[in-house]
Amino acid sequence: MSKDLMNTKEVAGFLGVNEKQIYNLISEKGLPGTKVTGKWLFPRRLVEQWLDSRTINYPQMPDPLADQDRLLIIAGSNDILLDRAISLFNERYPDLLAVFGNLGSMGGLRAMRRNLCHAASSHLLQTDEQDYNFGFALDELNELPAVVNFCRREQGLLVAKSNPKGIHAVSDLGRPGVRIVNRRIGTGTRVLLDRELDKAGIVGHRIQGYDIEMHRHLDAGLEVLSGRADAAPAIRAVAGLLDLDFIPLRWERFDLLISKARYFDQGIQLFLGLLHEKSFAELAKDLAGYDLGACGKIVYPKEVEPLK
Repeated sequence: MSKDLMNTKEVAGFLGVNEKQIYNLISEKGLPGTKVTGKWLFPRRLVEQWLDSRTINYPQMPDPLADQDRLLIIAGSNDILLDRAISLFNERYPDLLAVFGNLGSMGGLRAMRRNLCHAASSHLLQTDEQDYNFGFALDELNELPAVVNFCRREQGLLVAKSNPKGIHAVSDLGRPGVRIVNRRIGTGTRVLLDRELDKAGIVGHRIQGYDIEMHRHLDAGLEVLSGRADAAPAIRAVAGLLDLDFIPLRWERFDLLISKARYFDQGIQLFLGLLHEKSFAELAKDLAGYDLGACGKIVYPKEVEPLK
């Protein structure tokens, strides 16, 4: 085996776990690997990056947020309505500054773990397919942060107007001649697509374009609009903005996970207060696929019990 690639036995030895556990790490923890002629192979450099990203016990470092009382940093999953909310915040409170780090849902949790952001935006579907974010947050942070709902939104597949390739389900992505673009590893959208592909019995890496990753939902939509891709996973709002057709997969809960140590910071409280105002609701009026019925409501710790 090439020193740059490891098989299942080798990666198990590298990680010091039982070989059978590798399959759980792939499906549950995002261990990077690919199937070639039916066998799993693992690029060593990606496994090392994955291991680094899951390190918990970092040396004690100065708090980078300690003196940033006029700065609100949100990191994590990309969302069109969230972008608009941040712009509204900056317009409303010119003496403060809100910024967003587009890192994907897992990236937002990891930034929070390293105290690099005040809040993380996330929509990671748990294995029971009934709830979101709690298991991932507990795994990354060793405790649950405060969780406030930002919105519910509809996820699915973008296809060209009038759906010329006749794509009606995830299973159609496996047909010859269908080309897609994807979202980055660690995004909630990628987690959802991989789960749906697994249900359909389709190996993602065999789909043309599966490894071409877009940083934003809108970028994925532009690839479909331009004809460079036949389909892309994204939210319905993009289909509405770009006049594309949309194949729905599910409605999801999109949350803000907030460090308990930062929950009462001025920026956080002003931003959460904004979610209850009419001016914020107006931002979503021309966007399809959003439900603000639970927006601004505390999901944890008020309404759910901690995970056992």
